[in-house]
Amino acid sequence: MNDMKDRTKALIIFFSFIILGILVIGTIGVGSVDISIKEIMDVFGGSGDEINKSIILDMRLPRIILAVFVGASLSISGALLQAVMRNPLADPGITGVSSGGSLVAILMILYFPHLYKLLPLMAFLGAMLACTLVFILSWDNGIKPIRVILSGVAINAMFAGATSLLAIMNSDKIQGVLLWINGSIAYRGWREVSCFLPYCITGIILSLFCIKGANLLGLGDDVATNLGVNVNRTRIFISVVAVFLAGISTSAVGIIGFIGIIVPHVCRLLLGSDYKYLIPMSTVFGGIILLLADTLARCIARPIELPVGIMMAMIGCPFFLFLLRRRKTHA
Repeated sequence: MNDMKDRTKALIIFFSFIILGILVIGTIGVGSVDISIKEIMDVFGGSGDEINKSIILDMRLPRIILAVFVGASLSISGALLQAVMRNPLADPGITGVSSGGSLVAILMILYFPHLYKLLPLMAFLGAMLACTLVFILSWDNGIKPIRVILSGVAINAMFAGATSLLAIMNSDKIQGVLLWINGSIAYRGWREVSCFLPYCITGIILSLFCIKGANLLGLGDDVATNLGVNVNRTRIFISVVAVFLAGISTSAVGIIGFIGIIVPHVCRLLLGSDYKYLIPMSTVFGGIILLLADTLARCIARPIELPVGIMMAMIGCPFFLFLLRRRKTHA
């Protein structure tokens, strides 16, 4: 029976990857300018129109790659933070991690643009600072789930205020800062992909080493300790991986909230709470969700392209309120 369930879960993940591949191909032709399948095939065949080549190869393809990998990274980060903080409402955005990474990233872009290649690492350090502050503020003989959310809101507000101050001080560059705050994949190209992708792949690989620890933390600290697990070391390692994924994602596209809540919850409904399946499923489903949200963002008000962070907020906020209501009902 268990073997049958495992095979079913593996098949769901496998077909999800196929769906993601189909969506990647399908969304190449969708945007402010629609491009037919034949024209797309001509471009990849080397005989396409120069304008279509520029739109597909220089604008849409890097944007799609970023959407898929940022969605995967933020979803895995949310799933891992929920395990560490023992709070199903934990998310890189709500806990202030994304705001910390975003603040440092904006500082780097405004004042140290020549150090662009260091942007993901610096954003990671900013996110790590935010996460550390949340841990310190929420600790009371252990991590208290409600204190995590309250501390995260406070840290988020503090870093958001600092970001707004930067925006006011650099009013001549306000457009770029606003896009960053709202989370946007527009105007991202191969430079951003080449800078972000190696870090992202590293973080996803590291997340696979968190599977056993995340499952054991789900049993509770006492049970995990009795099983011979160093709880504090495990929690720190998983936290660093989660914050790393959130920080580098923020360095690439700015703040995109709620995806770290939505995706892990949907994946748990489909496959259960075993991180052996939750991590791979969060990877592919996170890519699907953000890719669809970004495609909708560039189509819903065309020719104007909306920041994808706004679309995720419109989707994620009602979902978050639903989860809060559900937890209150079950309390």
